Amino acid sequence: MRTIMVINAKGGCGKSTLATNIAGYFASNWDAVTSLADYDPQASSLDWLARRPPERDKIHGVDAHKHGLTHLDRNTDFLIIDAPARSHGSELTQMVRHAETIIVPVLPSPIDIGAAAKFVTELLDVGKVERREVKVAVVANRVRENLLIYEELEKFLDTLKVPVIATLRDTQNYIRAYSRGLGIHELAEYLSWPDQEQWEPLVEWLESRRSRPT
Repeated sequence: MRTIMVINAKGGCGKSTLATNIAGYFASNWDAVTSLADYDPQASSLDWLARRPPERDKIHGVDAHKHGLTHLDRNTDFLIIDAPARSHGSELTQMVRHAETIIVPVLPSPIDIGAAAKFVTELLDVGKVERREVKVAVVANRVRENLLIYEELEKFLDTLKVPVIATLRDTQNYIRAYSRGLGIHELAEYLSWPDQEQWEPLVEWLESRRSRPT
């Protein structure tokens, strides 16, 4: 089973947006069983899943906040985990045990950059990550390149010891997709092609051996 976790201790950084769109991509592009486990008490990913049209490729939802992964479909090929905010210490260690690939979304704001710096530092000290039994990457999320803060974000990302896989723009397309229970790759191409292009490096990384521990 391929396990991909989206995590950041800072709330509001777009974890659910990334998790739902990754789940939507694998469900619609791979002939595989896809599950989405939501550990967040707000259950944003499960809310998205409840909006998903029945004619779309099925994604199995798991209320991991209440049940952990005990209700996971045993036939799952791709498990996408929407981790809770404020994961630190032993809770963070426990969460990391479930993952082989971790994606950390970071927003271009001074508060988020500072919080992400502390979180990534803590994450890299987790035993499983330190032993390279899990791969970690960063995604710059909701970016407006014409803002000065983007330069600060770029400088911060350059200092990290983990790869920056993709930069995703701030666009209403993600809201459109969420409200319909769809991923960005499931929207009409004429509407979402710029965003699908921005996702290409992330998708290619997730599909490659580079995103999995050796």
